[in-house]
Amino acid sequence: HWQPPLPAPVGRTFDEYLVESGGHGWPSFRDEEVNWDYVRVLPDGECVSITGTHLGHNLPDKKGNRYCINLVCVAGQPAEGQE
Repeated sequence: HWQPPLPAPVGRTFDEYLVESGGHGWPSFRDEEVNWDYVRVLPDGECVSITGTHLGHNLPDKKGNRYCINLVCVAGQPAEGQE
């Protein structure tokens, strides 16, 4: 059964998620909000799906890893039979 690669918010409120994301213009996800079964971070910081689709970049800040993701990359629908 399909699961989202970036289930958020986790460990914070939706408003906190919106404030952080709006502060720099990219949806931002923290370590606990990344489904590592589906997402990888390459040595250069690029975030990709396990099938190699570009998702965004890890841009760490004083709070730790911050994955800035282009939501167009993950705005699809589950594959047929994976609903």
